[in-house]
Amino acid sequence: MKSKLRLADLPRRPADILKQHEGPLTRDLLRTPGHFGLGQVPERLAPEATTRIVCGYCSTGCGLTAHLRGGRAVNLSPDPSYPVNLGMACPKGWEALSPMQAPDRATTPLLRKEGELVPASWDEALGEMASRFGAVAETHGQGAAAFLSTGQIPTEEMLALGVLAKFGMGMRHGDGNTRQCMATAVVAYKEAFGFDAPPYTYADFEQSDVIVLVGSNLCIAHPIMWERICRNPHDPEIVVVDPRKTETAMAATQHHAIRPKSDLPFFYAIARELIRRGAIDREFVDAHTEGFEAFRRFVEPYAIEAVAPDVGVAPDAIRHLARTIERGERVSFWWTMGVNQSHEAVRTAQALINLALLTGNIGRPGTGANSITGQCNAMGSRLFSNTTCLPGGHDFENPAHRTKIAGLLGIEPSRIPEENSLAYDQILDEIEAGRIRALWVIATNGAHSWIQQGRAREILAKLDVLVVQDLYADTETAVLADIVLPAAGWGEKEGTFINSERRIGLLKKVHEAPGQALADFHIFRLVAEAFGCGDLFARWPKPEDVFETMQEISKGQPCDISGIEGYAMLEREGGIQWPLAEGQPLESSERRLFADGRFPSADGRARFCFESPRAAPEAPDDAYPFVLLTGRGSSSQWHTQTRTRRSAVLRKLYRDECGVEIHPKDAKRLGIEPEEVVCVRSRRGSLEARAWVRETVPEGALFISMHDAATNRLTQSVVDPYSRQPAYKHCAVRLERIA
Repeated sequence: MKSKLRLADLPRRPADILKQHEGPLTRDLLRTPGHFGLGQVPERLAPEATTRIVCGYCSTGCGLTAHLRGGRAVNLSPDPSYPVNLGMACPKGWEALSPMQAPDRATTPLLRKEGELVPASWDEALGEMASRFGAVAETHGQGAAAFLSTGQIPTEEMLALGVLAKFGMGMRHGDGNTRQCMATAVVAYKEAFGFDAPPYTYADFEQSDVIVLVGSNLCIAHPIMWERICRNPHDPEIVVVDPRKTETAMAATQHHAIRPKSDLPFFYAIARELIRRGAIDREFVDAHTEGFEAFRRFVEPYAIEAVAPDVGVAPDAIRHLARTIERGERVSFWWTMGVNQSHEAVRTAQALINLALLTGNIGRPGTGANSITGQCNAMGSRLFSNTTCLPGGHDFENPAHRTKIAGLLGIEPSRIPEENSLAYDQILDEIEAGRIRALWVIATNGAHSWIQQGRAREILAKLDVLVVQDLYADTETAVLADIVLPAAGWGEKEGTFINSERRIGLLKKVHEAPGQALADFHIFRLVAEAFGCGDLFARWPKPEDVFETMQEISKGQPCDISGIEGYAMLEREGGIQWPLAEGQPLESSERRLFADGRFPSADGRARFCFESPRAAPEAPDDAYPFVLLTGRGSSSQWHTQTRTRRSAVLRKLYRDECGVEIHPKDAKRLGIEPEEVVCVRSRRGSLEARAWVRETVPEGALFISMHDAATNRLTQSVVDPYSRQPAYKHCAVRLERIA
């Protein structure tokens, strides 16, 4: 019998937890209207006005109301009119101001002198950056400098950085930390649909009668999306495919705990069973897809009885899932990092796309093959960052595209590289080989977050010059830098973010950046002047001018946003999903793609993409008998905790120590007691963690949160061959008791 989902089953609201903690600031916040809606307002905090602002943490893209006093935000609350979150917010959204007001913000440029980072002026820091990057280029060529960017800054800043670095400073190579989270979805969509085009809208969560979540713990990673599911009036079947018994799996109506990285044979078996049962939308397949017959022949060997022992799921359970999909009138397939971060990630994502295509579950309400993004502006990075592809989905290797972009920017086409950039892992390989000697890192913390962390830090140490631009000077990457540039953050500047459902939301300045910290947009303008290419910014005095250029670049592309009437329209409409071409009416706040069955490929058809499964690169053995799984540990943490650990409230919402989940039978076999401190060791490194004895992990597997600074000592340097996204979710480890 299916369990009914209730809002009351969700984790408690932040207000309930805040009440447990004493302190005058906490009491003031609890009495401030709009923060938690409790009690009277202290006069010194009473807001004078409000404004709408989009959240800057995850890809959900919630709308928040900033409560202002003296033009400065003193408080936040979820915006009940915003079409994304409908008046809801997770703990990070409620507390988004606190990390920005932390006393340890970077407030002045820093230069490394005699081994120490010491304060410097902006002129001195930028002069040193220009001098040292120039020396590298003169000695080793233009290809010896690169940049690593982020999904955390506004889209306008992403475009400005890409134009500056590639067309002004002469860098050939630059990538973003979105390589770590979303590159798989980008490649999967491009190959299957012809463009990086997530087709859905969040309303589909509420309109599906079958929701299939793969490698996605929405309750923790995207809690507002989970609340949208809880609003579904159709008593939906909630299917979770995940090796762990996550919070989401516990609330689901079906949980299929497949063996780690057995996704491909599992979904091929589902596809074969659906085809065998005649559960395909033949009219849709014939009219709108290519490659179905080849796919049908390909999956023929993946009979359920043959696959079941390898995937660790009973044959009847696999058949039950296939029947669930067959009977659903509106089936939606959703995935996130459990799929994307794998050695065969692209083909796994496409296995889900194939299921949507063969059953005709795409382009209609409550359907779709839907990738959930990670960072707040990963979608903006995918489309406009000018990193591994030209902005607007254009191609560096296409002469017509280079001419188009050069004309729109008012520059010579010769300033645009004719080759695609190297990916993140390839840039690090080039540093290790001594061919890249200078690196500019913007708003990301790779010394914490990159796979095989020890190797990553050794590589960064080989650079002639490392420049880090961030909110804080104490991140694991910033402390390695030769130059630190202090940046303004969320709420301290203007621009736009693009969320998972393609909605462009507006970021506003509701707070002053501390000290000499500047918006990244203004830092880029200063860097351009220092490098003698300030002409690139002549037409962009402010971020909204860059947005207008984004609109021009997008014209005629599947992501066309030329019909948006500036920031004022984004404010008025509560964000707008792309595409919206010039002259096209905005008929709804929720719009999905492919309703007409047309895809942005050359022939208008979607393609079935598939390949035989490959064994995981590092299987458990006698020396390292466990599989290590990693993932989000709490809805109150964010990635490397650069911001969230600055909030006393958020720190109280999770255990601030490294813990390793281990199945009770494994713990008993090894003589490990609950809460005992143990050593987890891989072939690359080790860490100490407290043993959390739980049935949330299967026997033979361990789980450690991605947020802990030591986690990536263990992971391995393996990437998907098509997306080059790291495979964080699987490596071999052993567990050792500490005497």
